[in-house]
Amino acid sequence: MPKRSEEMLTDVWTSLMLVWITCVPYTSMTPISSQSKSLQTGSTALLRGLVEGQRILSRAKRGWVWNQMFVLEEFSGPDPILVGRLHTDLDVGSTPIKYVLAGEGAGTIFAINEITGDIHAMKRLDREEKAEYTLTAQVTNRDTDQPLEPPSEFIIKVQDINDNPPQFVEGPYRASVPETSQVGTSVTRVTATDADDPVYGNSAKLVYSILEGQPYFSIDPNTAIIKIALHGMDREMREEYLVVIQAKDMGGHMGGLSGTTTVTVTLTDVNDNPPKFSKSLYEFVIPEDLAIGQPGGKVKANDRDIGENAKSTYNIIDGDERDVFEITTDAQTQEGILRLKKPLNFETKKSYTLKVEAANIRFDPNSGAPFKDTATVKIAVEDSDEPPVFSKPTFVLQVDENAPINTVVGTVTARDPDVTGSLVRYFIDRHTDLERQFNVNVDDGKITLAKPLDRETDMWHNITVTATEIRNHSQISRATVAIRVLDINDNAPEFATEYEAFLCENGKPGQVIQTVSAVDKDDPIQGHYFEYRLIPEMLNNPNFTIKNNGDNSISVLAKHDTFRRQKQEMYFLPIIVTDNGNPPMSSTNTLTIRVCGCSREGIVQSCNVEAYVLPIGLSMGALIAILACIILLLVIVVLFVTLRRHKNKPLIIKDDEDVRENIIRYDDEGGGEEDTEAFDIATLQNPDGINGYLPRKDIKPDLQFMPRQSSALNTIVSTCFLKMIALIPHYRCMICFCFIYLFLFAFVSVLQVISE
Repeated sequence: MPKRSEEMLTDVWTSLMLVWITCVPYTSMTPISSQSKSLQTGSTALLRGLVEGQRILSRAKRGWVWNQMFVLEEFSGPDPILVGRLHTDLDVGSTPIKYVLAGEGAGTIFAINEITGDIHAMKRLDREEKAEYTLTAQVTNRDTDQPLEPPSEFIIKVQDINDNPPQFVEGPYRASVPETSQVGTSVTRVTATDADDPVYGNSAKLVYSILEGQPYFSIDPNTAIIKIALHGMDREMREEYLVVIQAKDMGGHMGGLSGTTTVTVTLTDVNDNPPKFSKSLYEFVIPEDLAIGQPGGKVKANDRDIGENAKSTYNIIDGDERDVFEITTDAQTQEGILRLKKPLNFETKKSYTLKVEAANIRFDPNSGAPFKDTATVKIAVEDSDEPPVFSKPTFVLQVDENAPINTVVGTVTARDPDVTGSLVRYFIDRHTDLERQFNVNVDDGKITLAKPLDRETDMWHNITVTATEIRNHSQISRATVAIRVLDINDNAPEFATEYEAFLCENGKPGQVIQTVSAVDKDDPIQGHYFEYRLIPEMLNNPNFTIKNNGDNSISVLAKHDTFRRQKQEMYFLPIIVTDNGNPPMSSTNTLTIRVCGCSREGIVQSCNVEAYVLPIGLSMGALIAILACIILLLVIVVLFVTLRRHKNKPLIIKDDEDVRENIIRYDDEGGGEEDTEAFDIATLQNPDGINGYLPRKDIKPDLQFMPRQSSALNTIVSTCFLKMIALIPHYRCMICFCFIYLFLFAFVSVLQVISE
């Protein structure tokens, strides 16, 4: 009931305030208008009347401002609300005047009584939509609509009422704070807005409070900062809190409007909990045949923290033979995985005891709390049926090449490590002995030859021998056997390559023709030593001899300088090469020696058949160039001869051609007997004459058959050429000069054609 009474009292006060605000502008207009009438005379402007009214009020020390009017927002009465009244001194009753209103909202929101000047608000106004309106008032003649005064501008302001509650635009909020934070630690800040006028009254004055979330959090009523209010808040106990915040206007007083929002506060983790093993003793049974690196057991220390704060690392800090095991951390499950580092042997050691520690990776050294825990791990080794074990992982044996079949190469041994001690049988993995060159005794492991071996084919043979228990054939072990084939002297030495020596015709006696060395496929321990000699039939060879160089090579020397290709182009020199093995091995190799033409410096120029065709010092390219020149000159000669014959073709028709039909009119007079004596009719009928040399009457006879100069030149060239050939000792040079003669002959022929 007291609360209800307070609400009723509040409603009454609100109604009285609305009535007072509404009535003040209307009631205050009347005395001002009357005062304005009494003080003003004649026709004065409306604005001036308003200013006079303002001055009167100023003298009365009132705060009215007559260029502003006020209207209350959200007024919803049945009739339009009176905003104010306009009045002019011209309104004395005798002059027909009319009040005109223009500007924002004129005619729609605001209406004016043309006769009285009363301004009414026709619609419900909202200050949050538009806070003020600018309008213009003017007085005109009602009959003529002529303005009686200049227009006056004034403002109508919409007065605010508390009709908008506070709103949290950015809500709902989420925030986080570390657990175990101190009291007063700031969490976050919220902000509410109020659309009411912050200047007028307390409609926009907000006060914040917590509706839900106490006693864990508090809020500053003015700044809206949320803070920790309870000491020792533990994330492991409760991680998330929902806080309800209220913002109330009117300064938080009764009758104010309010709005709420939620803030979800999450406590973030700090490393305040050490890892803890779920039990203090772990027991595992591991078979002795567990492979190295395989897991043998898992331990786990739980940590109530999360993320990086919950990560731990495991270590073996104590125990017997700690180097047999290792412990690693699984990054996904945070478990400690116990792995084997060395092979286990049940017959040697049957159990192990280890002490394992789990420690946080991240911790606060200033906290002083022990962020680690320990546990004991007992491991029992379980006996397993193990495969046989070879005495050595790899066996190295050796045997002579060409040893007879069934020769014993060596023996491999293996045993069963179990207590029962099963017998072992041996086999060769035929995938490593595809040619089946070896055999093994299944009982004692002796390896023998199945085929003869050749060291020059394969120096090493690698095979795999398996050992299997008789009682359990699935238990198999393997060992590698490397067999080296020892060398015996079963290969004769031979030339290192197919030698082909070249001998210059102008070489000197004693000149080294070729250096010869030999190779041997055998590999004696003391190294190779070769002996060279000519075959007995060539001991007295008149052309060549050999000289030992002392480095397992020899030099072949020429005995004279009269080698000629015309006489013999190629020589074959058989040489016997003998090694120092036991027994010695020898072979006969033939050295091919070719006689070649060389320059003065001893450089080989030609050794093949074309050397007999090409002149000395003349290459194939030069020969081709000479031939090309000769062909070109011959072509030129043919062209000139053809052109000359075409030019000297006779104009008189020969043979049996009928010339009677060829009538030629000739009107010139002849020369009489002089013409007949000057020319011979036979010559006219046959211009070429007999063989082209008929005598002419106008030329002296002793000059008609003189030898031409070109023919004499040909005779001279031919004579010189024959004498040069007689002086040339070598027929290949004769070929060269023949080419030169052909060239000169062609050149002379061209000169002859040109002269004609």
